[in-house]
Amino acid sequence: MYTKTSKKKKVKKYSLQTVFWTNTWLKLHHLTDCAFCGDVMVNTLRATFTGSRVRRGTGSNGACHCSSALAGHDGSRVFPLLFFFSHPLHKEEALRVCDRAAAFRAQPASPERGRSRATMDVDQEAAGHPESRRVPETEAVEEDVFQEEAASCSVSPLHPETLEFPDTPTLCSPKEMLERRLVLLKGLVETEEVYLRELEALLMPMKVLRASAGTSQPALSCQQVRAVFYQVPEIRDMHQSFYSALKARLAEPPSPGEAAEVNFTGFDLMVGDLFLRMVNQIGLYGGFIGNYEEAVDVVRKCTHADPRFRTLAESMMSGNGANQTRTKYTLEALLYKPLDRVTKTTLMLHDLLKTTPEGHGDYASLQEALRLSRSFLSGVNERSQSKREVMLRHGARRRLMRDGFVVDAGEGERRLHHLFLYTDLLLCTRNKQATRGKQDQYRFCWYLPLAGLKLRWVADQELSPDARLRLHAIRTKMHLLRQQLQQHANGSRGLSAAARSRKKVEQMELMLLTHSPVYKLELHSPSGKSHTLLLSSLYELEEWRELIEKLTEDNIETVPPDLLTLTGACVKLRMTQQPPLHSTRAAEDHKSLCGTLSVAVHSACGLQRPASAYVCLEVDGYGFYDKQAKTHSSVQSRNPLWDQELCLQVDGAQDLRVICVGRSDSEDESVLGKASVKLDPTTLSKRCSRRTVHLGQVEVTLSLKYRPHPIEPPSATAPQSPVFCVPIEALAEKEGVLVPHVVRCCVEEVERRGMDEVGLYRVSGDSSDIGGLKNAFNGDLRDAVARMRRADVHVVSGVLKLFFRELPEPLMPTEMFQSLARALDIQDMDLRLVSMLSVLQSCPQPNRHTFLYLLRHLQRVSERQDVNRMSLMNLATVFGPSLLRTPSVVGHGLLGPTMNISQEVAVQVQVVFCYLQCNNLPEARTSLPHDADAEETTRL
Repeated sequence: MYTKTSKKKKVKKYSLQTVFWTNTWLKLHHLTDCAFCGDVMVNTLRATFTGSRVRRGTGSNGACHCSSALAGHDGSRVFPLLFFFSHPLHKEEALRVCDRAAAFRAQPASPERGRSRATMDVDQEAAGHPESRRVPETEAVEEDVFQEEAASCSVSPLHPETLEFPDTPTLCSPKEMLERRLVLLKGLVETEEVYLRELEALLMPMKVLRASAGTSQPALSCQQVRAVFYQVPEIRDMHQSFYSALKARLAEPPSPGEAAEVNFTGFDLMVGDLFLRMVNQIGLYGGFIGNYEEAVDVVRKCTHADPRFRTLAESMMSGNGANQTRTKYTLEALLYKPLDRVTKTTLMLHDLLKTTPEGHGDYASLQEALRLSRSFLSGVNERSQSKREVMLRHGARRRLMRDGFVVDAGEGERRLHHLFLYTDLLLCTRNKQATRGKQDQYRFCWYLPLAGLKLRWVADQELSPDARLRLHAIRTKMHLLRQQLQQHANGSRGLSAAARSRKKVEQMELMLLTHSPVYKLELHSPSGKSHTLLLSSLYELEEWRELIEKLTEDNIETVPPDLLTLTGACVKLRMTQQPPLHSTRAAEDHKSLCGTLSVAVHSACGLQRPASAYVCLEVDGYGFYDKQAKTHSSVQSRNPLWDQELCLQVDGAQDLRVICVGRSDSEDESVLGKASVKLDPTTLSKRCSRRTVHLGQVEVTLSLKYRPHPIEPPSATAPQSPVFCVPIEALAEKEGVLVPHVVRCCVEEVERRGMDEVGLYRVSGDSSDIGGLKNAFNGDLRDAVARMRRADVHVVSGVLKLFFRELPEPLMPTEMFQSLARALDIQDMDLRLVSMLSVLQSCPQPNRHTFLYLLRHLQRVSERQDVNRMSLMNLATVFGPSLLRTPSVVGHGLLGPTMNISQEVAVQVQVVFCYLQCNNLPEARTSLPHDADAEETTRL
């Protein structure tokens, strides 16, 4: 029989891992009361450490009569324990404990003996072990628990295929299960409180050591302080949040009436989300475990070398709660506490799941939390075999797929960070530029596993007025520095002045890179963690999104990374050395564009389904001006049409990126295709070069025109391009079309959602809304179309009527009025139409095609007259006075003394009515014809 040794006698000290976990297993299975469980546990431990087979026999009673819900009957629940016994030294100690436990099991049971002597002795040894760590020089140095497993070990204790928990006997009723569950949760709150006090005790000297690191005689250097306390504050914060939330849930008062009884048994108590949230952050332990060996090594070396640190490391105190007592620890013993806790979490989740009925609302959450926890332990086991390369669950190894600089919008501030995309996770770091002769360093910011990661991007974010003013100030300063740089290159001044100017330009570019991004990429993980990234290029955002989504589809497991090792390897693994600054490409300026690049976006085809689409153009180069331009959104179509010319002021541009974005029905916007076109100043000229660019399955037709000239200083406001009150020929020439965009956009919008409106074009819209939409068209076409999509359809029709009414010259030139009036006197209807079409043919091209385009639209409106009550005559009455005016209105003289105002209106209405009655009107062209010989094709 084992007896307690005297205090004077030298006590054999077992490792903390062995003593604690064996003690936990003894108490967990009530070995003093159940012979079957005790025999199975002892046999399992002995068989594991000696390589023999586990004997599946029964205990002295022949069967298990243990009523505890924690009892396991095949010994496989000891596998998490075996993880800490994988080293041969631990195996020997564990076998000695097994021998003592087996000897004790052979003794006859006594009802009066109470708690077993063996259990109490092991408890005392476990409690005394931290004291033993106070004299490290008299004790053999304990080897790290995370070294490679011995080759003779035939079991991989944390491998996914071997880590299988046995089924626990179900309690008699759901009520008893829930009562046991409530007891487990209350006990968990108590252990969490103790653990938090231990973490606080561990962190207590951190501030002192960090402050002394800056003195002339530091106890630890700054690097050593980081190594010792790596990830401990984050782990403390995680458990503090979990503890506070769990304690609050348990303290919630029961519901009145019958619900009070249900709540008493814990049926209404929901805690699964808390466990899932905590387990999704368990990756913090991965960094701690990976750093544990270094932390212990620093503590041991400094304990031997510095008496001041030895005094601190051997006298750590932790309070014991309400009883005001304090427990003394060593720093090394406290560093082991997180290792102990992370494995306890898996055991605790398993026990809690077994006491939760399957119909309970927490069952699915606890099941998922247990899966993630077991996956984490599996990952720890994998890293213990290979710390450099991580084998993922599905067989692939973690590799760096892409990296680059993005703006992190966390905590309401914009920060330029370096983002690394691996095969199973996203790692965000902060680059610390090294001084001369040293290597760059990366600081960990956050990481998200790709398994279950959800992405959402917002196409365009409007900048605030303050942000616009800031960007204008930065661009103006950049422009001045750019001019100084060119003067230094052409002048006789030294290289130092040019270097200073280039350095300032780089700083301005960095500021512009931080404050100009408007595209938002939101990342949402299943754990509830979210991060927002900002990018200035839609093309780059789509590249990130495509690759992340592709990797996310292949990731079904989360293997927590060794954050310290992974962050430290960023310097060697990175593919992007510096932020994308154009000032570093000054040597290639002779190959770039400087001037005005005009791109006419005509149409697209190849869409899989009808969508409201637009085209976004991006250029590189200095950011003096906006590097992007977008067409307006088309109506729902498989073959969208824009015929819109976009002008970009460029300086140093070498590439043009074309992105087609569409939205179908109520879905979010998505990129339909993208491509990059190389800009060569030798091939581009003032003449339009029409080409077809293949963006995957989508084909976009556009024309390029380049006019080189010196760049002017950037303007604070965008140049205004009025649309209303402008002669239609001048407006069409400026837009490079035959039918102005305002006419096409209004007609398309009316046909999209207003053809069944009663009184269409007869009912007036709100005058203030019409004025606002008019001002929008006078400003930016894209914004005007976006606003028009939300406007009332009568407001849209009112804007179209207002456009024709405010033309300085009517759509049908005034000199045509007399010819059209005489054509009305022709009695034969066919001859009348021939005469009127002949008059129309003599009109200028923009007038003729715009008139034909409008007539076709009005004919389609009248086809729905049984619903909208707008016949051809009604439409002619509305539009006649706006489209045709008498010469007297514009000072060309009177038609004759016999024509009064009513007669003039009658002529206007009759002319438009006759045109609307014509069934063979010529087709209207909306864009200028192109030269087919000059067309090129770009496939990407």
